Parts: sequence; structure tokens; C-alpha cells
Amino acid sequence: MRPPAFKTRNGAGGTIFWDLLTFEKLMTNQVIHLIYWSGLGVIALVAFGMVGAAVGVALREESWIGVMLAVPVLVAGLLVVAALVLLWRSFCELYVALFRLSDDLHALREAADAEPRAPRPPQA
Repeated sequence: MRPPAFKTRNGAGGTIFWDLLTFEKLMTNQVIHLIYWSGLGVIALVAFGMVGAAVGVALREESWIGVMLAVPVLVAGLLVVAALVLLWRSFCELYVALFRLSDDLHALREAADAEPRAPRPPQA
């Protein structure tokens, strides 16, 4: 049983508070963008750390050995960061696809419930 409808800002009837309490309307589609950009920010911090580690290795040694050690550290770090960006993007897209699928299933269920059902013929 649903409580009386509250009016939304655009004038359409709806139960905003009830939808949030009962998970009738999911907020994840809007929030996932914030999570995605936050994750990219963390990955950017990891990238800066990898570059800093490579520069630190190069500066710690005073010979060419330090530079030769820093180049593979830098390349490996940037490859790891690129893989993290791709994985994070695919992870967020998976969640968006799952929640869109959930919204579509919810709409199909509402359409099926609103449709009048024909009586079944008696079985012998």
C-alpha cells in the first residue's frame, strides 16, 4: 500500500520519500557518475605516485644505472595505470547496465500488471 502522493517540483504526482525508502526509484544512475570520477581521481593519484617513484629511483642513484632503472619503473607504472583506468571504466559501465536492466524489468512488470488478463479456458 502506498502513502498519499507528494507533489514534486515539476507538478507531477509522486512519492519521492516513499520511493527512496522502498527502492522503487534507484539513485545509482546519478551517483555512479560521481563514483566514476572519484575513482579516476584515485587512479590519477596512483599515476602521480608511479611517476614520483620513477623520478625518485633516478635521483637516488647518481649514475646512469638509476636512469636505466627508472625507465622500466615508469613504463610499468603507466601500463598499470592504463589497465586500472580500463578496468574501472568497465566496472562502472557494468553497474550502469545492470541498473538500466533493472529499470527496464521494473517497467515491464508494471506494464504487465496494468494489462487486463484474459480468463484461462478450463482444463479437462
